[in-house]
Amino acid sequence: MLNKIGVIGAGYIGGVLVQELVRRGYAKTVAATDPAPFVNSDDPPEKREAARKQSVAKGKALDILEGTPLLRSDVEVLAGRDYDILQGADLVINTAGVPRKARPDGSFPSREELLEINLKVTGQVADGIAQYCKDAIVISIANPLDAIVYTLHKKLSPPKNKLVGMAGVLDSSRYRYFVAKAAGVSVENVEALVLGGHGDTMVPVRSCTRVAGMPVETFVPADDLAALEARTRKAGGEVVGLLGFGSAFVSPALSALEMVESIIYDKKRIVAACALLEGEYGVDGLFVGVPVVLGANGIEKVIEVDLTDSERSGLDASVNAVRKTCEEVDRMIGASVG
Repeated sequence: MLNKIGVIGAGYIGGVLVQELVRRGYAKTVAATDPAPFVNSDDPPEKREAARKQSVAKGKALDILEGTPLLRSDVEVLAGRDYDILQGADLVINTAGVPRKARPDGSFPSREELLEINLKVTGQVADGIAQYCKDAIVISIANPLDAIVYTLHKKLSPPKNKLVGMAGVLDSSRYRYFVAKAAGVSVENVEALVLGGHGDTMVPVRSCTRVAGMPVETFVPADDLAALEARTRKAGGEVVGLLGFGSAFVSPALSALEMVESIIYDKKRIVAACALLEGEYGVDGLFVGVPVVLGANGIEKVIEVDLTDSERSGLDASVNAVRKTCEEVDRMIGASVG
């Protein structure tokens, strides 16, 4: 058990995280911060005043706290609009970001517009972490994930082991589920690994996928596996399409909690995570999804996997996509500074 875990962003993912952190007793105190709802200067005075009295983070915290007798949990929950609530946190989970949603006229912001907005949000997140819990281990979930983790690294310059992006655990879990259903076996029997960027270029690694220790091809034909791998790459969009709003939130939160558990109990689990590479896989200075050992010190080791030629080619293509995004981040950060 840690002394304090901070959650940045009290939206759908943040709400599930706080609830589960309290239920599982991973820390003595859970602190959640979120500036919502925002005060609209164009609103009438009485509406602005009402908005100032509201707090999504405080509302969700109180709702959860009122259920703690039923959970038999004495975990304390702190909540507020400002980052000072994170003071002294041992571990911070970042979920802050603006989702891609339709404007009133029905149009959508471009990828570049969304990235620019979320880089500004991430700048505020970095400032808050630097001021109130600079030594914390940071797990970042916010999208676009590769760009956000890279930005946090640029802003905070933390030790390599203390900043990690949550993507591979989620992508691998989705792949595992799809394989289990196709094979007609329990999800517990499936081991799988997804590498690369968190997006359409991610690489489900078939050579590392096992069903009860046996090659996955023993249970699922190659053509069906190719379809499952394609579905894995588009899985986030599939959820959004069905919801009609927002994005997946339960599975990302559970994936982050898997990482939290390995850290607080020093389990040294091998999980796929977005980690800073310094020569591994022939990559230097980028955050890419790879297998890592997660323990009390955060990322304790990056593991290099033997890949087939096609898997290696896929990973190279994914790394190139991540590199292009990070070059875009550098350009935007440079423009904002200039």
